[in-house]
Amino acid sequence: MSRRRPGATWRDTLRADSRVLMNLARYIWPADAPALRLRVVAAVVLLVAAKGATVVAPLYYKQAVDALDVPELAVVVVPIALFLAYGVARFLSQAFVELRDAVFARPSERAVRTIALEVFQHLHALSLRFHLDRQTGGISRAIERGIRAIEYLLRMVLFSIIPTFLEILFVAGVLLYLYELRFAVVTFVTLVAYVVFTFAVTEWRLKFRRAMNLMDSSASTKAIDSLLNYETVKYFGNELHEARRFDRARRSYEDAAVKSKSSLSLLNVGQAMIIAVGATALMIMAGFGVADGSMSMGDVVLVNSYIIQLYIPLNALGFVYREMKQSLTDLEDMFSLGAEAPEISDEAGAPDLAPGAGEVRFDHVAFGYGPDRTVLHDVSFTVPPGHTVAIVGPSGAGKSTISRLLFRFYDVNSGAIRIDGQDIRTVRQASLRRAIGIVPQDTVLFNDSIYYNVAYGRPDASREEVEAAAKLAHIHAFIQTLPEGYDTVVGERGLKLSGGERQRVAIARTILKQPRILLFDEATSALDTHTEKEIQEALKSISANRTTLVIAHRLSTIIDADRIIVLKDGHIAEQGRHGELLTRPDGLYAGMWRQQQLAMARGEEDLRQVSVRDSFERAFAPVGTPVGRSGATPGAPPHGAPESEEEES
Repeated sequence: MSRRRPGATWRDTLRADSRVLMNLARYIWPADAPALRLRVVAAVVLLVAAKGATVVAPLYYKQAVDALDVPELAVVVVPIALFLAYGVARFLSQAFVELRDAVFARPSERAVRTIALEVFQHLHALSLRFHLDRQTGGISRAIERGIRAIEYLLRMVLFSIIPTFLEILFVAGVLLYLYELRFAVVTFVTLVAYVVFTFAVTEWRLKFRRAMNLMDSSASTKAIDSLLNYETVKYFGNELHEARRFDRARRSYEDAAVKSKSSLSLLNVGQAMIIAVGATALMIMAGFGVADGSMSMGDVVLVNSYIIQLYIPLNALGFVYREMKQSLTDLEDMFSLGAEAPEISDEAGAPDLAPGAGEVRFDHVAFGYGPDRTVLHDVSFTVPPGHTVAIVGPSGAGKSTISRLLFRFYDVNSGAIRIDGQDIRTVRQASLRRAIGIVPQDTVLFNDSIYYNVAYGRPDASREEVEAAAKLAHIHAFIQTLPEGYDTVVGERGLKLSGGERQRVAIARTILKQPRILLFDEATSALDTHTEKEIQEALKSISANRTTLVIAHRLSTIIDADRIIVLKDGHIAEQGRHGELLTRPDGLYAGMWRQQQLAMARGEEDLRQVSVRDSFERAFAPVGTPVGRSGATPGAPPHGAPESEEEES
């Protein structure tokens, strides 16, 4: 996901890091928030003041030591005053740091919130194709690491690395002013050597950290995917297989982590050696200065204090730099999500979908998911306002593609889809989707209460409206039997509810939405026969005077449709009313109807079950065994058997 190439030069890396920092700076220095800008300025002033106090404190300590070193001046008043000044300077250096953090807290947290919100909104704006091609676990980890990276960069870059270099300049300036040039040169060279060595080794170590992150994301994605498919794992008894997959990813992480930690020891040894050499050289020079009378004991203490004072923040420089580089990479990954261009976007100044009766027109529509996968070919039909049109056909004919195009999850390759004469590509997507309500075949619910999931159709609806929608969907009575009623949590993807219960919740929230156009994608496929008839009556009542498009597999549910369109291989093969299509004995619809009636006579729920069963029988039956519609199927229930276990009960 990162845009950094494995073989990128240091210039490429520097440019990439600079882009990330400049992008981040826009949020720290927002053009429309002068109060936040003022806080940033105040934080910088406090930062400089804190480092100034830190550098001044050893000077008071030096003077106090010198005062004690002169017997005739060693009266109590003078050292106490200097020690008090030293203590005040130390206190101010820490106080300014805390004040700086408090003042900068609002700009930094606002930046984190703004960036996270923008990325979250952008992910929802991206096309369905993007989300089908990506793994949700990997995207989630990228966002989590990106948010942590913002906080870390703001804390470390602004308040650790920059202050440390500022302190180095201050100390070098003081040493240059008080002593010979060589003291400032040795101090500066020592610290520069320390920094260069740290950065060079840390840059070399970054490949191990990147490998760790890659393996961490891989393991996390596998774990999330496995847990989301918990039931499938159990069905096939593949717990050990899943554990092995997870362990392979963790083993790779382990190898990268060992290399990272081993190289860290090398870094620490090199840092200690550089500081020891520099400090020893300065102490030797200071010792000769005391011996020849050009320096006092206080000067020796001052030089030593500065070395120790600088060594403490520099000691963590390798860790800070490594984490900073990783944070830049993580932040770039998150920004790259925000840089993904939406495949489907509104035109500049696009208006809302104008109010209308709800006529839907497909005008010579052609569409394919790729150059080599054309799904619809020159499809044209009209759904007049208040009418119901059903779309049927074999699997892969393009039925579900029509619903995705209507919601504008994809744009057509040629032709146009119009609602009340308006090309849906020219209106705002939000207004388009507000006008359409869908009851999908596979209902996925939020891991929240039943009330939340029903109210999701219109979040500002009153409780009375929510319950009224639930009653129309024939689920209110069931909810009342639950101990927690509407507050019952449905679990991950709604799996605590049965398929039929989930579908009725989906119907309820669509009823609550009150759209002018309804789309039913096999809306009763998960219901038993008795409940299906009840829901069909409810759907008829809510679809009255509304434009309704029904994608159906079970033909018995659409016999009252004003028109039935039969798709085959992306073309409209037939269209007409139910009775009219049955008069064509060699027609595709009439053949599908006969097959489903035969399936019902055998006691099966619908033709899809026959097709699935036949495919399994063909796979496992001995050669020559008759299977499928042409003959009696072994194990088929006798004529008159109940259509499902639910009906039998």
